Amino acid sequence: MMILTENLIRNIRSSYFGKAPDFLALAKPRVMSLAIFTAIVGMMIAPSSIDATKAIFATIAIAVGAGSAGALNMWYDAGTDSMMSRTANRPIPSGRLSSREALLFGLICATISIILLAISTNLIAALLLAITILFYAVIYTMWLKFRTPHNIVIGGAAGALPPLIGCAAVTGSVTIEGCILFMIIFLWTPPHFWALALYKFRDYENANIPMMPIVAGRRSTQRQIFVYSLALGPVGLMPWMVGSASLFYGVFAAIIGFIFIWHSWKVLVFNPNDPTFRNEKKLFVYSIKYLFLIFAALLVDTVIWSLV
Repeated sequence: MMILTENLIRNIRSSYFGKAPDFLALAKPRVMSLAIFTAIVGMMIAPSSIDATKAIFATIAIAVGAGSAGALNMWYDAGTDSMMSRTANRPIPSGRLSSREALLFGLICATISIILLAISTNLIAALLLAITILFYAVIYTMWLKFRTPHNIVIGGAAGALPPLIGCAAVTGSVTIEGCILFMIIFLWTPPHFWALALYKFRDYENANIPMMPIVAGRRSTQRQIFVYSLALGPVGLMPWMVGSASLFYGVFAAIIGFIFIWHSWKVLVFNPNDPTFRNEKKLFVYSIKYLFLIFAALLVDTVIWSLV
C-alpha cells in the first residue's frame, strides 16, 4: 500500500510539477507582469494609502487573476493559435497541455484571485477584477475577437483595468486617478496591436481573425493608429494636470508622447507601402517602451514626492 502511494505521489509530481513551465506560459507572464506593474502604480498614485501586507496580497491576487484570463484565452483560442506562427508553440497547440488542464487552471486561478482580493482589500476591487477576467475571457476572446475589426479597441478595456483595480484596492472606490491610468492604456492598445497586426497580417488572415488591416486595409489602419496616438498624447499628461504628478512628470510625459506621435506619423506618411513594414515594427517596439516609461515615471515621481 505504501509503495502504491509513493508511486502515485511520484507520478503526480512528475506529471504536474514537470508541466509547471507550461502552466506559467498559459498565464502569459509578460502580460501578467504588465498587469502587476500597472496595478502597483495604481496603488501608489491613489489618493490614500494601504498597508504593506494588504498591498502584497492585492498584487498577488491581481497577478493570479491576470494569469487566469490568459489561460482561459489560450484554452478557447487553441485551434486558432495552431494556425499562427506567433502562437503555434503555445502549450495547448503544441500538445504539452490538454484543453481540459488549461480550462481547469484558468477557472481555479480566477476563483482564487477574486476571493483573495475581496478578503485582503474590498469588494469593489474584487468586482473590478471579476469584470476584467470576464471581459477578457468571454466578451473579447469568445465574442469580439472573431466578429469585429474593433476587437482590440473594445477588448482593450480588460487590459486597461489593472491600475483601476490597484486604485480601488486602496480606496475602495473608483477614483479619477485610476480612470486616467485606465484611459492611458485603453488609448495605447490600438496603436500597439495594430502596428503588430500590420506586419503580422498573414497570420491573422490565415486564422480568419478580422483584424483592422485585413478588414479596412493598410492605409485606413495607419490613419487610425495616428488618430489614437494623437489622443494618447494629452491623456498621458493628465496625471500632472489633475495634480497627481509633478511638473517633472508632465515634461517627461510630453516628450515621450511626442515621440510616440512621431513614430505614428512615420507609419502614416514615410513610405506607407513599405513591404518590410519597417516603421510599423519601430512603432510596435517603441509602444512597449512608452507604456513602461510613462508608468515608471509615475511610480518614481510618486515615490520621490512622498519622501519630500
